[in-house]
This record gives sequence, structure tokens and C-alpha cells, in this order.
Amino acid sequence: MTKTMKTLCTAAVLALLSSMAVAKLPAPELSDEAKVKAAEAAAKAAWAGKIDGFKLCQAQDKVVAHYKKAAPANACVDPGPFVYMPADAAPVAAAAPAASTAAPAKKP
Repeated sequence: MTKTMKTLCTAAVLALLSSMAVAKLPAPELSDEAKVKAAEAAAKAAWAGKIDGFKLCQAQDKVVAHYKKAAPANACVDPGPFVYMPADAAPVAAAAPAASTAAPAKKP
């Protein structure tokens, strides 16, 4: 029984020391490729949240329409398909729609 206690105590001390050593290590540096992937994953997660909100809005409208027997007054906005635009390309894309809205086309 004493041999088992010594083994358990030794294992506990080693586990404690190894956890302290890991806690002192600095965070690993991310490469540029990893940062781009992380940004894309964050953008996709945000888009997925918008899609979930859109589907929830549609479901709520359907329930309200069934309950009140009338068309719902709430307008759900479809976020559209997922399109990832890196941060360095965002100013170029933001400038293009602003220029097109400055001069609206005349309808005959």
C-alpha cells in the first residue's frame, strides 16, 4: 500500500510541475496564412449568425401569420450568400458602390 501511495504522490507532483511549465510558455505566433484563415472563419461564423437570424425571423413570421390569419408586418432581410473579402481588399470594394450610387441611372 505504501508503494501505491508513493507512486500516486509522484504522479501528482509530476503533473503539477508539468502544468506549471506549460503555463509559462508564450502564445505561439500565428503565420499570415493562419491569420487569414482565422479571419475568414470569423467572417463565416458571423454570416452563419445572420443566416440563423433570418431563418428565425421567417419562422416567427410564419407563426404570426398562422396565429393572426394576416400577413406579418415584420420584414426579414436575407443576408445573401457568403462572400469573404479580406481586410486589405475592403477599401477598394467599399469605394466602388459609393461611386455607382452617386449618379443614378435615369429610367426612360
